[in-house]
Amino acid sequence: MSNGLVGMTILAGVQKKLNCSGPRLSFPGTNVYNCAMKRTVREVAEFVQARIRGDDSVTLTGIASVAAASAGDLVFVESQKHLQAALESAASAVIAGDFAATVSSTKPLLISPHARFAFARAARLLCGKPDRASGIHPTAIVHSSAVLAESVSVDQRAVIGAGVEIGAGSWIGAGAVLSAGTRIGSDCEIYPNVAVYPGVRIGNRVILHAGAVLGSDGFGYVRDPVTGRQEKFPQVGGLEIEDDVEIGANTTIDRGALATTRIGRGAKIDNLVHIGHNCQIGENVVIAAQTGLSGSITIEDNVVLGGQVGIGEHARLEEGVMLGGQGGVLPHKILRGKGVAFWGTPAKPLREHLKELAALARLARGK
Repeated sequence: MSNGLVGMTILAGVQKKLNCSGPRLSFPGTNVYNCAMKRTVREVAEFVQARIRGDDSVTLTGIASVAAASAGDLVFVESQKHLQAALESAASAVIAGDFAATVSSTKPLLISPHARFAFARAARLLCGKPDRASGIHPTAIVHSSAVLAESVSVDQRAVIGAGVEIGAGSWIGAGAVLSAGTRIGSDCEIYPNVAVYPGVRIGNRVILHAGAVLGSDGFGYVRDPVTGRQEKFPQVGGLEIEDDVEIGANTTIDRGALATTRIGRGAKIDNLVHIGHNCQIGENVVIAAQTGLSGSITIEDNVVLGGQVGIGEHARLEEGVMLGGQGGVLPHKILRGKGVAFWGTPAKPLREHLKELAALARLARGK
């Protein structure tokens, strides 16, 4: 018998033993974040400042996508072409734009000029935060000099170092480490296995997702001119995270070398982002995954960085700049122009970048 036939025979026997051709395991579509906080359509509409068409007494208990919706769910659509699918879904109510203002429907409609934004706010009302009991788990290690507000919750095997201060309503997840002198404000969520180095300052309502590392040493070395050996440059500065910041899983933010690294109020940082020492990140900045910032970079307010962006040391992005995915900024360069989109490496205004790509394509065709 050939090797191929032997292999097929063995595979058939394994499939028969494991019954691989049988029914597949199914997983229920339960939304673990759906807290089933009952609200009427009127309550939701008032909260998100939407106009109501239909029965405002219908009870809502959660949120969902149109495809996954069930009774009690609220869904949203941003365009006319998706409205019919939402109306035919099992959802109990729909948030839609002004295009739905005159539509006849058996479901209540919540009309908002910004449907996605209204839905995000409604989610906060309907789902809220998970219900976490305050208190310290028996396996957690809390230094005697740490100061925790009465309503703080500390989960299994978390470590709270000397002199740590934690504000009211904050939650420290399993295995998280808050090193000596860390200060955390109120209503923060520190997910499992977050590591916060000594002396880091964290504001109110900050969310740190699993595996984030805050305040580690920056990447700074000085070459010995005689031996060529790399001497570590002091990394003794601070790190300050202002209010309402959210930091994604496995993101790392270095402390300053001699100064302070700062993340401005309302900044939203995705997973797997690296921010080097001495960086200054402005308010309401958005940074997508796998972006890397070298040291001493200034990102002004309302800047948006796409995924896998790379920025060299001492560069500056002025207010409102948008830099597309995989864009690159050379060291010491400045990008300016509120609302201007940049792309490519080195980053250039999008229109200029597209013209250069078109010119290269013509050259490649020999024209």
